[in-house]
Amino acid sequence: MGELVFVGLGLHDDMGISLRGLEEITTADAVFVELYTSLMPSFSIERLEKLSGKKMAYVSRKQLEEENGRDVLNAAKQGKAVLLVPGDPLIATTHITLRIQAKKLKIKSRLVHGASILSAVIGLSGLHNYKFGKSVTIPFPEETFSETPYNVVAENKKRGLHTLCLLDVEAEEKRYMSIRESLKQLLEIEEKKKRGIVTMSTVAVGIARAGSANPTVKADYVRELLKVDFGKPPYTLVFPGSLHFMEAEALVVLVDAPEELRRTAE
Repeated sequence: MGELVFVGLGLHDDMGISLRGLEEITTADAVFVELYTSLMPSFSIERLEKLSGKKMAYVSRKQLEEENGRDVLNAAKQGKAVLLVPGDPLIATTHITLRIQAKKLKIKSRLVHGASILSAVIGLSGLHNYKFGKSVTIPFPEETFSETPYNVVAENKKRGLHTLCLLDVEAEEKRYMSIRESLKQLLEIEEKKKRGIVTMSTVAVGIARAGSANPTVKADYVRELLKVDFGKPPYTLVFPGSLHFMEAEALVVLVDAPEELRRTAE
């Protein structure tokens, strides 16, 4: 009976993998890595191959999604296959279908977790984890101009909750939505709906390169964030809801939010 192990790579480079994940690689019969679901700016397959002593096969979106992971599953039928995934496996990726297919083929599967953008961004923002509502992805407008992100922010704000916005990524095309682009898209919807959800005076938190040694984190009014150079990708955006006084203090002290935020806290 074969085995498929999903291993999280973490967020930034090949040093983000856990010791357990590295052990899974060294004992595998076949190792695959996908890098299309997220950008890992300093990741090197060559360095990880040298560290683990194992050769790794890159698999594309087409191979995993359109071809249903055929190569990975065939390897797992014959022995132990490891699939390396950016972040934490199955959190913000589409690989759950691959695990379901493995189960149907009677292939055992396991997860080795890695650092997730979800927890990293929350920690960097200084906001409380339990006060986050539904997360949402802001897609490239030419792919699908969706009002869903705006509506999710609106619903969360109505409940006093924060919103984590993941920005669209086309890693194989080296294309990453910027914070400026995402804000402009939301402002365009605001201009149409006029609900006061995302305006120039709305406070938001922009985060770039979470998980790296030098992330950029900045909280400010939208009108100011539009001017900020966040540097290289990947990017994430957070819209705070109602603020606890400690959250306001963290935003002001840690990520340069406007001082007046303290006066709006509960």
